[in-house]
Amino acid sequence: MSDFFSNSWGYYIAIVSLAGVAWCVWLLFTQRRWLKSATPQVEDTGHVWDEDLRELNNPVPRWWTVMYLGLCAIALSIMLLYPALGSYPGLLGYTSAKQVVTEREAQAAQIKPLFEKFSALSVQELAGNPEANAIGKRLFLNNCAQCHGSDARGAPNFPNLTDSDWLYGGTPEVIIKTITDGRHGVMAPLAAAITPSEANEIAHYVRSLSGLASDPTLLAAGQAGFKKVCFACHGMDGKGNQALGAPNLTDEIWLGGSSRETIVNTILHGRQGVMPAQKHVLSEDQIRMLAAYVWGLSNK
Repeated sequence: MSDFFSNSWGYYIAIVSLAGVAWCVWLLFTQRRWLKSATPQVEDTGHVWDEDLRELNNPVPRWWTVMYLGLCAIALSIMLLYPALGSYPGLLGYTSAKQVVTEREAQAAQIKPLFEKFSALSVQELAGNPEANAIGKRLFLNNCAQCHGSDARGAPNFPNLTDSDWLYGGTPEVIIKTITDGRHGVMAPLAAAITPSEANEIAHYVRSLSGLASDPTLLAAGQAGFKKVCFACHGMDGKGNQALGAPNLTDEIWLGGSSRETIVNTILHGRQGVMPAQKHVLSEDQIRMLAAYVWGLSNK
């Protein structure tokens, strides 16, 4: 059943659909020569091509009329059985969403025996099993490579899954939770609390934490600004907090970029990072197999 922001749209679609069928039936009724009712007949329309090719106006043949009456009956049947009349749900209660659920359940039942033989293995054991690893890789390529890359090395704003740096933690349990429920990382914008000049000072200090080039004359002021607005998430030492998904600022790994301009923009305007939940797409067995593959990428 379609969802409309106004009930009038449902009525409009229903009226247009039924009116279209009614018009076809009326048109056929007016051409009912085979019912022995009088119909206007014009033998010659007066249109002539190449001197002897004339356009005639003969009544519609019986087979054509019967065929279209049958199509009108089929159309009305479809409208009655399926959600074809605005908000009307149809007698069968069919929706494409229900069809997707049914097909997914059938697919899950079909592939269930494939995963049963791995049910007794831990995530670490799955990561070392060649067959399980191949299944996990295919799941990754189908569902994760679009963001993290086919080699899982990520891209700007998409984490590299092959190193040992984890925003929320890299244990099998945490990876399973991340895949299942997704993540929504938020770096709050601070433009209302600090000036662009102060953000620039903090950016220089943050760059110095990981050994990047910075202006030494701004480090003291930048450190003071960091302790004022950044330490609550990233810690006094800048090493981050996995419970909050706050990245470690002292290593050489930068999710959004390490340039001064990028850091200033991040401080002033914040960031929104969304990892979509896969629990509505993958089964628990598939998520576990995928988690084993991802865990194995950084645990050789």
